[in-house]
Amino acid sequence: MAPSIECKNVRVENEDFALGPVSLSFEPGTISALVGKNGTGKSTFFKLLMNLVSPTEGDITINGQSILGENEAWKQRISYQPQTLKGMDSFTGKELKKLISNYYPTWDEDLFTKMINQFGIPLSKPYGKLSQGVQKQLNLALTIPRDTEVLLLDEPTAHMDIPTKQILMNILVEWMERGDKIMLIASHEIEDIRKLADYLVLFQEGKIVGNYVKEELAAQYKQYWLEHPLSSQPLPGEIARNGDRVIISNHPEKTESFLLTEKQRWLNAEVLDLEEIITIVLNHERKGEPI
Repeated sequence: MAPSIECKNVRVENEDFALGPVSLSFEPGTISALVGKNGTGKSTFFKLLMNLVSPTEGDITINGQSILGENEAWKQRISYQPQTLKGMDSFTGKELKKLISNYYPTWDEDLFTKMINQFGIPLSKPYGKLSQGVQKQLNLALTIPRDTEVLLLDEPTAHMDIPTKQILMNILVEWMERGDKIMLIASHEIEDIRKLADYLVLFQEGKIVGNYVKEELAAQYKQYWLEHPLSSQPLPGEIARNGDRVIISNHPEKTESFLLTEKQRWLNAEVLDLEEIITIVLNHERKGEPI
């Protein structure tokens, strides 16, 4: 049975940071992107899912079974690639592969070899002697071929050049086609999010702003250039204004209905870029403004 992941009122607190409460679920066959500024809780959330950080309260389950006990056999069903690997500098790629592959019964040697060849990774060189970009590529080649049901990737394309990013995008798309997989990606790269994600989970200062269907969110925000100047009264759906003839709406139907009723023509209307939308949502949340 393909796993589902559910977080129920999960909260974690320490001396200088708090995350939560988080109530989220992730279903098979989906890719969710965790989006937000550095320090907003994305990496901490991944550590919670791996039971590397203990929640102050709440529970996390895979197929209804809590991950918060001493039995961690469930970890063979999850692959986790953190931003950095520590304590690996003296090991070669060959040695790391042998250590990791023995733990995962689903290890795909053919996929590992394919990734090593496509990325051009020297397996005989110590990890600490590799550039940041090649270290990242090796991390991915040691993670994705585990072929588990759940894949957690923290900033997977950091330090990568454009051709290498495209190779990775193709590999991830093919990996999702292997079965009912769940993929979570924390990323600042809007192109990664645009190409891969089905859902966007927006983080702001340790809180979950929202969990959105990407395509629905992308269609929700439009910018209008109007024929005549507007009064100071906000329009239905309006969330921002640039001068007296340009507005942004997050309820286009309401805005257009009002404009038609008032016989106010718009000269042009465009759906906002996804990056602009994310910025608007996070900025409004930071200011405590409803949106």
